[in-house]
Amino acid sequence: MRKLPCGRTLYYGKGDVLVYRTYARPLEAPPIPESPYTETRNVIFAHNVKFAVSGEALLTSFTEGDNRQVVATDSMKNFILRQSASFDGSTTEGLLAYLAERFLAVYPHIDCVELSADRIPFEPLAVPGPGGFMNNDLVYRRSHNDHASAGMEVVRNSSGGSAIASHWCGLTELQLIKVSGSSFAGFIRDEYTTLPEAQDRPLFIFLDLQWRYDDPEEALQPEKGRYVPAEQVRDIAHNVFYEFETPSIQYLIWLIGQRLLTRFPQLAEVRFESNNRTWETVVEPAAGGAPGVFTEPRPPFGFQGFSMTKDDLLAVRDDMSEVSA
Repeated sequence: MRKLPCGRTLYYGKGDVLVYRTYARPLEAPPIPESPYTETRNVIFAHNVKFAVSGEALLTSFTEGDNRQVVATDSMKNFILRQSASFDGSTTEGLLAYLAERFLAVYPHIDCVELSADRIPFEPLAVPGPGGFMNNDLVYRRSHNDHASAGMEVVRNSSGGSAIASHWCGLTELQLIKVSGSSFAGFIRDEYTTLPEAQDRPLFIFLDLQWRYDDPEEALQPEKGRYVPAEQVRDIAHNVFYEFETPSIQYLIWLIGQRLLTRFPQLAEVRFESNNRTWETVVEPAAGGAPGVFTEPRPPFGFQGFSMTKDDLLAVRDDMSEVSA
């Protein structure tokens, strides 16, 4: 949340606003080589929304207990729920922009809205049809796997309208296990080191990804064909994990970032937060494909954070050109 002109932090809002909207506009996306995804029907368009506001007019509510300019957080909740019914778009980013713009229009003393949402995924279930099993549009299963997310800050501009000051899009709680083809060796060994080197290990990671567009309007107008679906981001991540033998999680997310920025040139940046949940070995496999037994790792857990921009991609291409020359 942006600070007031005086430099003070001031905001308040409502979290865990659960919005179960039905029959939103379907989302279509161009296909990519790594993914079968091309469409979300959006029969259930569900989100967990967090919503906060800021503005100089709210200062006296903190300093004097003057509530005359305060929009109650219960009113915010009702605003989010009711306005979601009139949203005519198909994306989480579009919903957030719509809610923020409408709120600023209704409450002219509010200067800034910062909001985020986690998509609550529901998966269609297969039922018998004339040509075999097919997905239906009536019965769904609540998924507790990875999900899309997004956030943005929308501010009032000098003309009285609104503008997106910052934004991010994301895929949260992706969990991937690769049973072989990962290693971790060559790290510093000293009196504090007890971890053995691993030349071929099962690698289990938790992964959160975020991305940012050069132009945030491309996240709001999927009909232009430049929207990046979280499902395609997920499929790129697991395809890169499958394709490459990697010496570390750090190098794995570097490779995923290269592929994302190559596949989606409309992105300005991608970010990663990964968490190492590699299983603890109980019975060592005799060789690749041989049986092994593993159990949950003991805490604490290692983690990695990394960001990449298109400049990184250009540097990789320049390096490859020098090698080929």
